[in-house]
Amino acid sequence: MSQTFQPDYASPPGETLAETLDAMGLTQSELARRMGRPIRTIHEIIQAKGGIRADTVLELERVLGVPAHLWMNLETQCREPLGRQRAAFSNNLK
Repeated sequence: MSQTFQPDYASPPGETLAETLDAMGLTQSELARRMGRPIRTIHEIIQAKGGIRADTVLELERVLGVPAHLWMNLETQCREPLGRQRAAFSNNLK
């Protein structure tokens, strides 16, 4: 019998973004300015209040030099467990 590892935790991409900004000595405001985005967008990513869209990861890659696929992978790894939790909760209500 084979079991697939399914973690019950998720590390949102905002944690990595906050660490990256700190390491680079950038503020959220400066990142927002360089990306041409509202500061609210950056803040919501860091606070894990919203997902990261494809155009945003491309801008993060351009400004920070961190590959877009890394941001998308973090987003997927974060959202998938949350989706599984929601699905399990919904199934338990039936």
